[in-house]
Amino acid sequence: MTHEIAVIPGDGIGQEVTPAAVDVLSAIEGIDFEFTEADAGDATKEATGEALPKGTRDLAASADATLFGAAGETAADVILPLREVVGSFANVRPAHSYPGLDAVQPDTDLVFIRENTEGVYTGIESEITEGVTTLTRVITEEASREIAEFGFEYAANNGFDDVTIAHKANVMRVTDGLFLDTAERVAEERGADYDTALMDALAMHLIMHPEEYGVVICPNLAGDMLSDLAAGLVGGLGLLPSANVGHDNALFEPVHGSAPDIAGEGVANPAAMILSAAMLLDYLDAGEEASDVRTAVETVLADGPRTPDLGGDASTTAVTDAIIDHL
Repeated sequence: MTHEIAVIPGDGIGQEVTPAAVDVLSAIEGIDFEFTEADAGDATKEATGEALPKGTRDLAASADATLFGAAGETAADVILPLREVVGSFANVRPAHSYPGLDAVQPDTDLVFIRENTEGVYTGIESEITEGVTTLTRVITEEASREIAEFGFEYAANNGFDDVTIAHKANVMRVTDGLFLDTAERVAEERGADYDTALMDALAMHLIMHPEEYGVVICPNLAGDMLSDLAAGLVGGLGLLPSANVGHDNALFEPVHGSAPDIAGEGVANPAAMILSAAMLLDYLDAGEEASDVRTAVETVLADGPRTPDLGGDASTTAVTDAIIDHL
């Protein structure tokens, strides 16, 4: 069986780390991939007038899965529609400390399960008069139930005993009140243990005692913010992969952005993109191969070579080649 993978490098260092992930996947024996590349992002908008052309959307919709690199200034016009195209309702963001790295909190092993369709990212904004703008936050029972069910199932399937529901229901009483009430009902229906935490207090506790947490189920914006905070605990955004999971399709991307300050220099850390490819393998039920990729990445992170963001001087290509050698 051949897996058809859409490859969308996007902007900045996406053009460098996405080929690295493709090279790693291509090096895996026993799995056949067909990679089809498509354009999106700032340069695409400049050339065509559209940041996300119809052909790219159609490719992502029809592929078995998609690898996406990074979005620049047109991020809202690229990644949000792409997530919608693949029908992703859950954004899975692991934050894990790796041996040998100078992590702020070396005992960190977190997974953020982020609702991916609503909250403040629905794009309902308006200017009601000059100097006065509004943003509508959308929370539905249906989406809240779906992400809670996904989060508790993920915890059960991956050996996490600690599940925390993040919210701000003390202030956003109607919207986050609905999110919290729905997630708690899901937990009670499943007979699952859980805690709840105000998202601002949780941010402090994650910095001080991340080892006390496992899976964190979050509304959209909270998941975005808290996962970036966790990146600082483990060594930076260059180490955080993510999966955007739908019922019949999925998109995989590093949490980092396009990093225009180092784009084109060949020194971007490919780890997050390659770890995203490992999540793609999990999605394709190739768990053993996914584990092999993670082991290879962990070995290179521990022993080197390393890119400058981790204190080394190696190139993107040198790190990628070392990971493939370990495979």
